[in-house]
Amino acid sequence: MTADTFQKIKLVRIAHVFYKHKEPEKAIQFLKDFGFSQEKVVGNRTYFRGYGSSPFIVCVEAADETAWGGACFEVETAEDLERAATQLPAAVKATAVYELTDAPGGGRAVTFYDPVDGFPFHLVHGQQKVEPRDPNFPVVQVNYPAEKNRAVNKFQRFEKRPAPVHKLGHFGMCVTDFATSYEFYSTHFNFFPSELVHDESGTNHTVFFRLDRGSEQVDHHIFFLYQGPKWHVHHTSYETHDFDTQVLGHDWLREKGYTNCWGVGRHVMGSQIFDYWFDPAEFILEHYVDGDLLDMTEPTHHTMEKDAHLHVWGPEVPPTFLV
Repeated sequence: MTADTFQKIKLVRIAHVFYKHKEPEKAIQFLKDFGFSQEKVVGNRTYFRGYGSSPFIVCVEAADETAWGGACFEVETAEDLERAATQLPAAVKATAVYELTDAPGGGRAVTFYDPVDGFPFHLVHGQQKVEPRDPNFPVVQVNYPAEKNRAVNKFQRFEKRPAPVHKLGHFGMCVTDFATSYEFYSTHFNFFPSELVHDESGTNHTVFFRLDRGSEQVDHHIFFLYQGPKWHVHHTSYETHDFDTQVLGHDWLREKGYTNCWGVGRHVMGSQIFDYWFDPAEFILEHYVDGDLLDMTEPTHHTMEKDAHLHVWGPEVPPTFLV
């Protein structure tokens, strides 16, 4: 089967990510301070959820070496999962379908490996959703200069605490052969480029993919790739409630002694307000709010790298973010 005739595997959402940690206790405490809820411990794996309907969104695995364990996407049908196991190119070494017997939500999964850099990538189907939790956010009524929404003699009061995570929003990878990686993911899955960034020769080196879900509104990007000298996960990103919640979480992490990577600021591509943090193993995790939603009536945007500004306000981009 050639790439031209391949029936794309339809993805629905990003489900969860895996991290392997040499010092899992530190990683677990960071995730709690970041706003996750510990859900289940099975063997050397600890599962965390947010307050949304996903049964888990991060899994920490105790391991001899710290490493990226891969992201997982939900596929639309059981047939999509079977085709991933049997019809993806041999170079990606797709596994047979296997049962997720211990993970919250269960389901069946397939794992394959990036055709160039070999990092793991997972697919899941049949995972059971859970009831969302009430994070007890205050109802914020904002007073503007010419529009007063809060009643007289009423106050805004907030609790100092971590910023509760709602969902996993996206992740990004630095790859060593952008063109090959782009071709593979855009050919075999319903990834669609919201933004492509190119150099002066017209060669693309960065893509922000969204999911092609037709008329359904989806996040501006759910997966991004960019060219670099050595492959690695750049960051994983998690949505929280609003700007107040995000900055309360920023202060909580700062007061706990964690290292801020970059933020708080506002992106251009995707529009999110961002706040990036290093975990104890120097993985980057992001809180974000207020991202763009697109459907398939919006075309791909093409941007010259010199015009591809990463932020419209906030601190200057630190060297540690651009590795």
